[in-house]
Amino acid sequence: MNDDSRLADFLFELGTMRKVLRMHRQTLLTDDMSDNIATHSLRVTMIGWLLAKKENADLYKVVMMCLLHDLGEIRSNDHNWINKRYMKVHDEEIIEEQLGTLPFPELKEIAQEYEERKTKEAIIAKDADLLDQVLLLKEYEWQGNKEAAVWLHGKGDDVGNAQLKRLQLDSSRELGEAIYGRNPSDWWNNLWTSENRKD
Repeated sequence: MNDDSRLADFLFELGTMRKVLRMHRQTLLTDDMSDNIATHSLRVTMIGWLLAKKENADLYKVVMMCLLHDLGEIRSNDHNWINKRYMKVHDEEIIEEQLGTLPFPELKEIAQEYEERKTKEAIIAKDADLLDQVLLLKEYEWQGNKEAAVWLHGKGDDVGNAQLKRLQLDSSRELGEAIYGRNPSDWWNNLWTSENRKD
């Protein structure tokens, strides 16, 4: 197979990301069909770019890590924390077969760097992944999902901003605190009007 044919196959595979539903739907008791690996990866990428700017990190690397971070789930599917108890995913094998067969070895290298979580860029990308989950939980809580509220705030003696404890960087925690302090519809508060424009 020539390089362009392999790239075409890769792009078709990439397109199936929008068909891979995120598995927390089971434990969050929601049928949000708009939440898939592709939509998740888009917001993770923007969060990653913003954090990389704040951290003065390599923007290209962070953006690529965010775009690639769940690419393997096209082949292994997403697993929630119950599924993970019983599932073994061969991430290294997936990365090798999915990205290692492309004519651009840096994609595989970036994906492996993300998996190792040793560089600043990899840590930023993982924090971006976690912050997207905070945003999603906040959106679900806003809709009245009680399970999302428990995930977001904790339970028992551990009530508060539970998800922030998982973040590694100060800049990530600061953004996370801002997310906790806002409502999902605040972004359009100063945009709405009851009248159409006249000009």
